[in-house]
Amino acid sequence: MRKLLFYFVFLFVLTACANQAGATTPSGTTQTQIKSSPTPFSLGKCVDTRPPTPNPNETSIFPKVGAQDHILGASDAYVTVMVYSDFQCAACASLAPLLKSFVEKYPTDVRVVFRNFPLESIHDKAALAAQASEAASLQGKFWEMHDFLFAKQSEWQALKPAVFQNWIIQQSSALTLDRTRFESDLDSPTITSLTQKAWGDGQKIKLPGTPVILINGEIIKWQVNLLTQLESFVKLAMLPKKQFGNCPPVVISPAKQYTALLKTSRGNVTIKLFVDKAPNSVNNFVFLAQKGWFDNIPFHRVVAGFVVQTGDPTGTGLGGPGYFIPNEKNNLIYDRAGMVGMVNSGPDTNGSQFFITLAPASHLNKDYPIFGEVISGMNVLNLITPHDPTDYTTQTQPDTLITVTIEEK
Repeated sequence: MRKLLFYFVFLFVLTACANQAGATTPSGTTQTQIKSSPTPFSLGKCVDTRPPTPNPNETSIFPKVGAQDHILGASDAYVTVMVYSDFQCAACASLAPLLKSFVEKYPTDVRVVFRNFPLESIHDKAALAAQASEAASLQGKFWEMHDFLFAKQSEWQALKPAVFQNWIIQQSSALTLDRTRFESDLDSPTITSLTQKAWGDGQKIKLPGTPVILINGEIIKWQVNLLTQLESFVKLAMLPKKQFGNCPPVVISPAKQYTALLKTSRGNVTIKLFVDKAPNSVNNFVFLAQKGWFDNIPFHRVVAGFVVQTGDPTGTGLGGPGYFIPNEKNNLIYDRAGMVGMVNSGPDTNGSQFFITLAPASHLNKDYPIFGEVISGMNVLNLITPHDPTDYTTQTQPDTLITVTIEEK
């Protein structure tokens, strides 16, 4: 049986645990080694951090997406979010608009697959509501009924089943359904057998309740009061599409000088890159900038008086380019504001995330390789909004790193 473990849950827990000690270090990401070609200067070993490719022959307890499923979004979407749901479940009602918003926000990358799992043992109208959705589906109106039932849940959940049945038949006209056909289909053998099968299928695979959510076939765990956390998993599931399968090639010359112009939503910041002190880190940074990796990504972790951190397109603090590069040793220290360092979660785990100090931070010396320094724009950095990617209780929108432009002299 397929192991039901979503890869990024481990990374999320790892970083969350690391943050328990307080905001005293830059929070990092989490290997197979991949070889790099010979270069004018040593790049060291490169580590592949991408999750393993699923075995297409591996058996799953969850049936594959098929014609019987209700699907919203592109058929070839990179990420499939599947939900086993019950129309009488309050948590499912809260989840429904969020799932639809993913499809609207990522129309080519995300699709939602809905499967009924009517909990008849605890919800007296769960089966009837599921039947209503399937009857509406026969008229091409599944998602209209889906939205209606969840939006009006507070109105009908206290009704007796017989009253609810009459109520939903009356409401069918508002959904431009053929009322006569809908009423006939609602408790027809064809429709009732579908909902009975949905209940039985869920029991066979031992679903614990509703909602049960899978992303690309893997179950994820979530908390009802942290619904926005789900988008983090969606973003992380999309990341491999953008990641690199090889180490960065050499794109700089140690004999030249490099600066980086960071265009942000708060203004511009210019960084002098220390190609002589940290050629590997600078090469990695320049490569990523040239590939557009830093375009339109958030400053996902900002601690006033300490650091601003970015470099993760997902904004979760868990994303990286698909590889790690080793630490570089030099005599640079965090003795002032404006020092630019690599984020990591231990030795030789540097990827794409970087931070800029807002004050001296000597406790970061040696562990976080420095590869640059701000030469203009510190006032801009001090305006960037404080943000914590692990705090899902706030609605603070992070400021944005719009582009990084490299100048070579």
